[in-house]
Amino acid sequence: MEKTKRFFATPQDAETAFYEALEQANLEAMMSVWAEDEEVICVHPGGVRLAGYAEVMEGWRQMFAQGTRLQIALSNPVHVQGLLISVHSVHEHVVVVGEDVRTPPVVATNIYLRGAEGWRMLAHHASPVSTSVPLTVETPKTLH
Repeated sequence: MEKTKRFFATPQDAETAFYEALEQANLEAMMSVWAEDEEVICVHPGGVRLAGYAEVMEGWRQMFAQGTRLQIALSNPVHVQGLLISVHSVHEHVVVVGEDVRTPPVVATNIYLRGAEGWRMLAHHASPVSTSVPLTVETPKTLH
């Protein structure tokens, strides 16, 4: 697969492109977000660790080949950004298109690296959220 070169000026641009490619099940668009590096890592919810560009691409190819279309809404973003790296933690709310089924949220950590070709994804790790653990933690209203 020849990779389409896109320039992502910010890590948020790369993240937007990542989730658009995921919703469209577009392998070429998905891989345009990733750094072409053997150190890239991807872990799908409940899946094994995929390491290296070729394994990551094959994991997405297999996922998209299943034909399932997803709609994803993000919430609870936490971003930590430096000059060359940006770490994003989000809750993914996934709906399978055509089915009236909402899955429990997924917690995802996305790491972006800035290079000569703009920001690229270095790692994506998504894990299901336990339904017995609340998504938000109440902060105490009184400090002792």
